[in-house]
Amino acid sequence: MPEVISKLIVLTGGGTAGHVMPNLALAPELKRAGFSLAYIGSRGIEEELVKHAGIRFFQIRSGKLRRYFAFANLFDVLWVAVGIFQSFLLMLRLRPACVFSKGGFVAVPVSIGAWLAGVPVVSHESDVSPGLANRIISRFARMNLYAFPETSGYLFGRPSRCVGIPVRPEIYLGERSKGLQLCGWSVSDLDSHLPVVLFMGGSQGAKFINEVLVNSLPELLKFCRVIHLTGRGKTNVAQLEALPVEVRSRYKFFDFLNQEMPDVLAASDLAVCRAGANSIFELLAIRKPMILIPLEKGSRGDQVLNAGSFKKQGLAEVLRESEITLDQFVSTIRGAVGSLEAIRTKLKSDFTREGAAQAIIAELNAAIKGQG
Repeated sequence: MPEVISKLIVLTGGGTAGHVMPNLALAPELKRAGFSLAYIGSRGIEEELVKHAGIRFFQIRSGKLRRYFAFANLFDVLWVAVGIFQSFLLMLRLRPACVFSKGGFVAVPVSIGAWLAGVPVVSHESDVSPGLANRIISRFARMNLYAFPETSGYLFGRPSRCVGIPVRPEIYLGERSKGLQLCGWSVSDLDSHLPVVLFMGGSQGAKFINEVLVNSLPELLKFCRVIHLTGRGKTNVAQLEALPVEVRSRYKFFDFLNQEMPDVLAASDLAVCRAGANSIFELLAIRKPMILIPLEKGSRGDQVLNAGSFKKQGLAEVLRESEITLDQFVSTIRGAVGSLEAIRTKLKSDFTREGAAQAIIAELNAAIKGQG
């Protein structure tokens, strides 16, 4: 392939929003650095999100990668081969300077197709333990970037660097007054001295956190105000209406927030949530004290490892879903609320992963120049 003079970066990654959102957070910084963008994905969530962001989207076929035996694997191997061929042709057509891969099923054929076409690949892993897709991609990548320091142990000496995760620029723009107003509160309320605790369950974890929170509300509302993201269709209105009238004004629930989320985060003094990598790095970026309840069932254990890393680094408290009790839940939140200033000081002094987007761009430039 001729010497690369292109300023085009091909982004890839899909299957879940977690593989797409860091790419979209990185996109504005890449444009500011003078790059043009294209995205290669499958007919999944990435197509909707990427097109909405105004980035050129190219679709390929991709099979699902499974760690267990299934007859579907035989067909999916064929679809992966088709995806590799399609990606190879796209590389010859687009002539990108580099491919930036965020993992997921679709990123495997894209990365292999790029490698076959002589286009350098830079891979990024968000979780402590790389998924199967990124384990495969690491063999073809010129540089393997990651978010947690422990990930280096999984890369078997391949070129790598810890850079954190790029977060949405708008996450820094939240206004506390707007978040309070959204909840019907103000800085002059009688309860304005009470800290605000935000509870987020996420798409898979909402049911468990919702149940524990609702059962704990009578105690929690004695010492804090609560903002609760219940998840779409997961609000038990009858339980909430049964709350004592005298504390009901301290509680506000939403099934989903989008553009208002930065303001709600700014209004919150503490966040209680699952341990998805993108979410907790956003909280870390805005120095938000957090208590993590990692998803244990229905996952490969990545959230447990993510939470363990943050706890080890002193960046979060952790409660294990399998061991949690209502008394422990309330006492942990009470303890964190009483130590907010100390926690904020810790986050300010120990946070060393500023500029993830700039670090990634530096590695992309190095890969393009053949120095990665």
